[in-house]
Amino acid sequence: MERLPTHPGERPHESDTSPGPARTAPPTPPPPATAAVDVRGIVTEWSEGARQLLGYPPSEVVGQPAARLLADDAGTAGAAALRDAAGRERWSGTVALRHRDGRRLRRELLAHRRTADGPVTEWLVVSAVTGTPEGQTPEGQTPAGTPEGEAAGGGTSGSGRLGEWAFRQAPCVMAVFDADLRLVRANAGMEQVLSLTEDQMRGLRLPEIVPHPVSDETEAKMRRVLEGGGPQQLRAGAGPAGTGANDGWSTSLVPLEDPAGHVRAVCLAAHQRLQEHLARQRMLLLSEASARIGTTADSGRTAQELADIAVPGLADFAAVDLLDAPQHGGAPSPAAPARPLAATRTAVRSVLDDGPTASAAGTAGTAGTAGTKTLYPALSPVARCLAQGHGALYDAADPDLLRWVRQDPGAARLLGSTTHSVMVVPMRAHGATLGVALFGRHRHAEPFEADDLWLAEELTAKAAVSIHTARRDSREHTSTMTLQRSLLPQTLPDQGALDIATRYLPAGTRAGVGGDWFDVIPLSGARVALVVGDVVGHGIRASATMGRLRTAVRTLADVDLPPDELLTHLDDLVLHLSADESGTDDTAESAGGIGTTCLYAVYDPVSRRCALARAGHPPPAAVTPDGAVRFLDVPAGPPLGLGGLPFETFETELPEGSLLALYTDGLLAARDHDIDEALDKMFAALARPAKTLDTVCDRVLTAMLTHRPDDDIALLVARTRALHADRVAAWDLASDPAVVARARKHATEQLTAWGLDDAAFITELTVSELVTNAIRYGRPPIQLRLIHEDSTLTCEVFDSSSTAPHMRRARTFDEGGRGLLLVGQLARRWGTRHALTGKTVWAEQSLSPG
Repeated sequence: MERLPTHPGERPHESDTSPGPARTAPPTPPPPATAAVDVRGIVTEWSEGARQLLGYPPSEVVGQPAARLLADDAGTAGAAALRDAAGRERWSGTVALRHRDGRRLRRELLAHRRTADGPVTEWLVVSAVTGTPEGQTPEGQTPAGTPEGEAAGGGTSGSGRLGEWAFRQAPCVMAVFDADLRLVRANAGMEQVLSLTEDQMRGLRLPEIVPHPVSDETEAKMRRVLEGGGPQQLRAGAGPAGTGANDGWSTSLVPLEDPAGHVRAVCLAAHQRLQEHLARQRMLLLSEASARIGTTADSGRTAQELADIAVPGLADFAAVDLLDAPQHGGAPSPAAPARPLAATRTAVRSVLDDGPTASAAGTAGTAGTAGTKTLYPALSPVARCLAQGHGALYDAADPDLLRWVRQDPGAARLLGSTTHSVMVVPMRAHGATLGVALFGRHRHAEPFEADDLWLAEELTAKAAVSIHTARRDSREHTSTMTLQRSLLPQTLPDQGALDIATRYLPAGTRAGVGGDWFDVIPLSGARVALVVGDVVGHGIRASATMGRLRTAVRTLADVDLPPDELLTHLDDLVLHLSADESGTDDTAESAGGIGTTCLYAVYDPVSRRCALARAGHPPPAAVTPDGAVRFLDVPAGPPLGLGGLPFETFETELPEGSLLALYTDGLLAARDHDIDEALDKMFAALARPAKTLDTVCDRVLTAMLTHRPDDDIALLVARTRALHADRVAAWDLASDPAVVARARKHATEQLTAWGLDDAAFITELTVSELVTNAIRYGRPPIQLRLIHEDSTLTCEVFDSSSTAPHMRRARTFDEGGRGLLLVGQLARRWGTRHALTGKTVWAEQSLSPG
């Protein structure tokens, strides 16, 4: 077995164990000559190997111009070498040097640009070949003309030549390092990867060939191999200087042993794991896309995120166009559409600063900016791919691509003259075609392949789903907002008991609009009902449920139910709604309003008393005219839909000019402060004097909110008024038919005192009918009351019977039965209001013109 050479120029010879004459051990090769030269050309470092090479001690070289080391007639060549190295990370070449004793040495030098302390750069110059006077052949080197097979140590045998050829032409990177970890052999693969010849690398250590931490790690493992540690593996390989490590390589370090089993050298073999590396990169890119695409509900932002993730990881440029009219339904067709397709360029991204189609030669194009309108011809690759529903690969010579570029100037600007590979991928989601994504390569030398198309389709599909979801959510949000706005009061009713201002703020989250609502309901006897409620959930279903509950509250309020009874009936309604919807699939949204909260309050301006009841709702705040703020102690009650639990009515007297604040819990559920701080802010805002209630509402919202609310907010602020004794008249009546005339006389006299003589006729008929019915069908005591508001006159008759009158149509020859029908025709509205004992029948007539 032949022994590998141990230093440059040494030829292999028989093993020491083979018979033959004794041989002199080869001399130990000198250490590599290294020096450092700064950008000014001054020598800053000088190694022992450099001293042995040229004879100069460090004291005579360091700090001196490096040009002094060049031969007298080599200045021109040295200047050319410096110009050649400008702007590069590495330089190699032959330079004539001058030995200290005057000899000329032609030398192969390898120089690496490196950064010293701070921003200053310098050159590390390396050489390992013994200096040779011109015209002489270094000792141990093969003279010119020696057969290649003999130089390889294989003599002239065919097996020797085959072994040399196999080493040189192996389809992987191979190199041999001796016991001093200096390179002694390198095959063509090693030369190609590092862009250096074997002669330029011979005698150098790997960190000197490629200064990089990966080289240091590789050399450390090579030393472990020499020390008997066995074969070693690395997951990377050293690349050319300035490029660092080459990922996607698998490097093996194997010991080379002599027949006696002694490790004499190390063989480095590196195999490129290109497909495995590309597959891992694609998976990493796809994983990264999961976190970066679809971060917002903005379609334009999502399109830009797709372009950003694709460049430069997949393509050199990307453009995303969204169709002006998305195509819904229908199976993909192999034929191209008959008409051009209109789209809007929504996102672009390029590896170049001046446009995605700019070439290295300086020819720049443009892919258009966001908002640019694009019209794709019917026979273009884009239109065909959209029709077929799947992506396609095109190279620069594809006839369809060339025809598109000739027909469409926009395509020519997009692709330019240097793009050599193109992918067209439709953006489809849930049966709808939303647009198209185009990817191109002009800097990557490799064309797109099938796996790249698969990755592009995965990325595009994710973006398409996000855009489709955002558009659907936007449509649903718009529909929900429209429904919500239509179900809330469009204008506040005309009434004289309260001054009122309201605010409604929809939630700012993607969950959508909730079911918060408020209402103002005029009641009989100049009273007014105030309602604030909060339906659980978000979206159209919550808004629809809110509308049903608001309608139910209005219906129950029209029959003048007390607050606790009204909430009891509303609780039953929610239970029925829940039972009706229990069979739906959407269990999360099928509660039918269970858990809904509600606050119902009735204010009477005559007595200035307010009756309230709540079902799991936050208590209202009251502000007296002197500025004192407090919560009204209304019993909480359970949320609606639980059933079987009672509600309680709380009554309190409010001085004229008091402030009532009713709200939903979204007002207190702020992220940046706790509940106590929120209440303090609300109380402070309510207590500040204000000219208008709109100012009060704005102050409360400004104090409580620093951002869009996470939940809907409904706010209702009311200031109480009072109807004084000069606007209310009441008479106690005996249960005697003869008192009817006296009641009419009381009414007409009061109308005269109020200056309402024009209303006397209708009032007399109403009083006559209502008092007669109370005497005939009710029980004493009986009371007549007239209430004069600004535009309304109310006539009320109370008796202690609970029997309510009913309107009926009298037959032709009936003597009675026409009274309530007549009242219903003459009055604006009429009805019956029940109390714990007795009832009140009332009728309102309008005092406004017409």
